[in-house]
Amino acid sequence: MNHKLYLPLAASIMAFMGVNAQQKKSISTIVLSNASDIELIDKPIIIKRNVIDKAGTAVGFPVLIYKNDTITSQVNDLDGDGKWDELFILDNFAAKEKKIVQLKWVNEAPKFPIRTSVRFGKREAENIPLQPATSESVNAHQVYKALGFQKYQTDGPSWENDKVGFRHYLDGRNAKDVFGKKIPAITPENVGINSAGAVEDNYHQMYDWGRDVFPVGSSAGLGGFALQVDNEITRLGILGADTLNNIEKTNFKIVAEGPVNSVLNYQYNNWKASGNNYQATETTSIWPGMYAYKNTVKIKGLKGNETLLVGLSNINNQNGLKVIEVGKWVCLIQHDNLTYKREWIMGTALILPKKDYLGYIEAPKTGQLTDSYLAKMKIVDNTSVRYYAVAGWELSADKNFKTPQDFTNYVTHLAQQLAVEITVAVK
Repeated sequence: MNHKLYLPLAASIMAFMGVNAQQKKSISTIVLSNASDIELIDKPIIIKRNVIDKAGTAVGFPVLIYKNDTITSQVNDLDGDGKWDELFILDNFAAKEKKIVQLKWVNEAPKFPIRTSVRFGKREAENIPLQPATSESVNAHQVYKALGFQKYQTDGPSWENDKVGFRHYLDGRNAKDVFGKKIPAITPENVGINSAGAVEDNYHQMYDWGRDVFPVGSSAGLGGFALQVDNEITRLGILGADTLNNIEKTNFKIVAEGPVNSVLNYQYNNWKASGNNYQATETTSIWPGMYAYKNTVKIKGLKGNETLLVGLSNINNQNGLKVIEVGKWVCLIQHDNLTYKREWIMGTALILPKKDYLGYIEAPKTGQLTDSYLAKMKIVDNTSVRYYAVAGWELSADKNFKTPQDFTNYVTHLAQQLAVEITVAVK
C-alpha cells in the first residue's frame, strides 16, 4: 500500500497530470467575476461540460489560462460513464475582481501539486492482506461485530486536503472522524495497516504528519447524520457491538480523486427508521485550503414528519455551543480540549444553510446515538441538503486555533467565503 491509489478513469479524473500541453482547438474566452467585497482564497468554481462543450464532442482536456499562467483545475466524471461532466477550478480572487481567461483544448495537460486525496483499502478475510479499492458494497450482516474482524483500512475510507483529514466508519457505524495534520503534505498510503498488509490501529499515536485526534464514541462524529421521525431518533447504521445493520445495503464509491478535488459517494438502501424504509444518498467533497469538507444528503421515501439531524460530537466539550448567523448560513461552533484525553485544544463546527435550519437538540444520554449536538434540518423528499463540517486543531501548521475567538473567526470567515458564488460567462 505504499503506492498511490488511482481510479480506473485516472486519465479523466486526474485531468491535468500530464506535461507539455499542446493546443487542440480554437481559444474561447471565459469571464470569472467575484462581485463580493471580500478576497477569496482557494475558491472552487465548477463549470459543467455542456457550458464549454455544448455538442459534447470536444477531444482532450480544457485548460484555462490567465495572464500566461495556467489556472489549477481538473475534470470529474461524476456519473461514471467514462466521460467527464465538469471542470473543477481552484483560484484566488481579490474583492470585486474580474478575470478574463482563455480556454484551450489540449492533448496533454500540465501537472499540478496534489492537494487532495482519498485512501481506501479492504480485505475479505482476516488472514488476507489488505488491497486498495475504489468501491464497496456492504450488506446488513457484513458489519464489524458479525465478521469478527475489521475489514477496512482506517475502518473505512479517509479523505484529506492540505489542511485536515477525515474518515468514515464504513463498518456499519457511519460516523465521521478527524485526522489532525501538522504538515500540508498528503499523509502516507499505509496509515491504518502494518508491514504485513494487515489492518492495524496505528494512527492514534503521533507521527510527523499528525494523528487521529477526535473521539467519536456513540456519536455520529463530525457531520454524520441521523433521522428524527416525529420524536424518535434513528441513527444511520449501528454501534460497533451490534451484529445487524439497520441499512439493508450500503454502496460506496470514490467518484473523483484529483489534485484539487476528491469526491466520495454512499448509497444507503432501505434504511429502516420508525417502521419506514428510506433511500439515502450522501456525497462528500473536499478541496484545498479549508479545514473542512462539504457534505450533501438526499433522502427518498419521506412521509413529511421527518427531520434530518446533523451530528456534532461533543465528547470532552465543557464550554457549550455557540450559534452564529453569517449571511445565508448558521454556524454551530464548539471549542475546548476536544481531543482524546483532553490533550489538545480543538474546535469543531457545522456550517448549515439558514433556510433549512430548525434549531438544535442534544442527543439522548443513552442509546444508539449519544454524545452529540444534533442540528435539526428541514428536508424535502429527494431534495439535497448541503452543509460543511469544520475541524481546527491547535497543532495545525498554519493556523492558530488555540482560543475560542480564533476558531470562531475562522469559521465565520469561511462561511462568508462559501456564500460567494463566482459568476461564469462564456464568450
